[in-house]
Amino acid sequence: MYDVKITAIRKANYDDLSAIYENPIEHTCDVCEGQCWISHHGQQPEGMCDSAWESMRWFVQELAAGRGNFYDGWMKNPYSAMISCNDGFRPVSFLIERIEN
Repeated sequence: MYDVKITAIRKANYDDLSAIYENPIEHTCDVCEGQCWISHHGQQPEGMCDSAWESMRWFVQELAAGRGNFYDGWMKNPYSAMISCNDGFRPVSFLIERIEN
């Protein structure tokens, strides 16, 4: 099993969509660009947003198991993936990379 590093690369905010479709909410995403987590044995890292984890879990578990090369060469590094969380108003893009132990 490999460890997998998860890095928040970019965080977007679509205020125009929020104004049209979203009810006002008090608390939104706490993730900051550059923030990192390490997944051990393909498990959800402590402090990782549950919703973001559900978006990336399969990819993290595949990388942890030694697999990769998703979609026949999608990524320059075959042991990585770029996955976004499923928040349509404030999506965060995460770089997921297998760590060579």
